[in-house]
Amino acid sequence: MSLRAKVFLLIVVVVLAAGFIYLHVLSRRVFIETPQHAEQAARARLSEAALQSGTGPSQTATLYFPSLNEGTLVPESRPVTWAQTDPDRTRQVLLALVEGSRQGLGHALPASTNVRAVFLAPDGTAYVDFSNDLLAGLTPGIASESLALYSVVNSIATNIPSVKKVKILIQGQEVETLNGHADLSDAFVPDPTRIKTAPSGLEVLCPPHLAP
Repeated sequence: MSLRAKVFLLIVVVVLAAGFIYLHVLSRRVFIETPQHAEQAARARLSEAALQSGTGPSQTATLYFPSLNEGTLVPESRPVTWAQTDPDRTRQVLLALVEGSRQGLGHALPASTNVRAVFLAPDGTAYVDFSNDLLAGLTPGIASESLALYSVVNSIATNIPSVKKVKILIQGQEVETLNGHADLSDAFVPDPTRIKTAPSGLEVLCPPHLAP
């Protein structure tokens, strides 16, 4: 084989390899990354619409997102036009948590989570029914699971004072654990000690009814 033929063959091989790599990257963006980004954007629009679709007063909701490095919950404010009923307000809070933090904090709930139902019992227990996506999208471990749970519990109780405790259901059923670690057998009461405290001299963003 002549030198020219060898060079031509080498060029063909390099071009084919580059084309294969490009197609692989492109397919990943189209079939994996693009749907994920589209889903997250759709969730964000859904959350924003839910937060502003109420007929009640325009106020500021306080949401708690996990900071895994610090092992605490960090408060984040979000404008909201409240719905008329506490179950609908609870759903608004949950959708905002599904949307995620706007300050780069950890995810309280996976972006794929579906809030199937919310029911408030007369004793102040909020029954919150999530889809199976909640289990699949959480980081496993007792610390991360506990922060995710109290992101939900503290956020609901802070914004809906009639809620005294929260019971988590999955697909309409009670489950023993969240993802093999955090115990879900009982309802959870708010835990203000998990909220990050402000530096000395600064006010801590913790509603009075959740104060330790």
